Amino acid sequence: MGRIRLLIKIGFLYHKAAFDPLIDLFLADDRYDVHFALDEERVRRFGLFTRPFRPALLDELERGGYRFTDRRDGFDVVLTGDPLIGVERYGDALRCFLNHGTGIKSILYRHLAKNLDTRYEIFVEGQYRVDRILASGAVGKSAIHLVGLPKLDPFFQGRYADRAAILARWGLDPARRTVLFAPTYKPTCMYEVKDALFEATREHNLIVKLHHYSWMGRYAPHRQHRIFETRVKRFPHARLLPMEEYTIVPAMAAADTLLSEASSTVFDFLALGKTGIVYDLPGDRLTHSDGRPILEEDNREFLKDAFVHVASPGDLAAGIAKALDPTPAMRAAADRERAYRFHGLDGRASERVKATIEDLLAARRG
Repeated sequence: MGRIRLLIKIGFLYHKAAFDPLIDLFLADDRYDVHFALDEERVRRFGLFTRPFRPALLDELERGGYRFTDRRDGFDVVLTGDPLIGVERYGDALRCFLNHGTGIKSILYRHLAKNLDTRYEIFVEGQYRVDRILASGAVGKSAIHLVGLPKLDPFFQGRYADRAAILARWGLDPARRTVLFAPTYKPTCMYEVKDALFEATREHNLIVKLHHYSWMGRYAPHRQHRIFETRVKRFPHARLLPMEEYTIVPAMAAADTLLSEASSTVFDFLALGKTGIVYDLPGDRLTHSDGRPILEEDNREFLKDAFVHVASPGDLAAGIAKALDPTPAMRAAADRERAYRFHGLDGRASERVKATIEDLLAARRG
């Protein structure tokens, strides 16, 4: 039997963080012939012109042995972070869907609802996600596999245990507590907190990690990254991570607390056993153009007993102090939430994904 032909369809550079531990496993296995696709990047200039964008990291990856391809046919397995466009182009490949971002946005269920007649092997991070997908009625012909969150495997394997080294890389003081600000691009709190955040963190390190779209001008205005490019120059305790820092996991490992509103990072931060801060937004008024809600849970209620919630920029300093010293009741609530929302948390989620794929391939071959 020949090698198993695998296509890892990354889509956008920031999706790669979800796949990295799996990529390492498959590239290390000689039974696999691994190819990559990363062809959905677009950047908008002057608010008018959208053109393809090739991240500089791709050249580095190619030099390291990554093989990028425009082909879609002839693969045994396709691993994707979004449902496939033009699914017929992929033939009868085993279609494996590993959501590129967890959290409380409704986009996952909207995507699945448009693909009810296509079978995907859907890999999810916890029982919560199993229950939510089933409740959405968007399973269709697909199957759900409870495996955990591969993205966080490096954290639980201890690869980011040297916090001082991570902070030193960005020129930050390891002796200080560290606040990570990781807003999403929509709905976002960045316009409200942009000044208060820098003032409230003067005694700490501040790391700002923006969503990939905040840099591209296509789904969010270039104003989003310019806000922080301007401000970090005035605050020595703050760093804005560049777009090329596509994975947030090292920053999450180094951070003592995280501030966000509806980003998947506030969801993932729970898995790390740390206390985050949720900036409350009017969830009942946040809708897509078709009137459906952007968030599947009102973020004002999300993890309300486990994480700190703040409702205005003036509450940030007190919210940060509370998150850095959570009460026993908050820790107990976080333990309950973590057990329901995440499976495993043992650094082996990627192994479970790979093993499941191999079982599915064996079943196909009889």
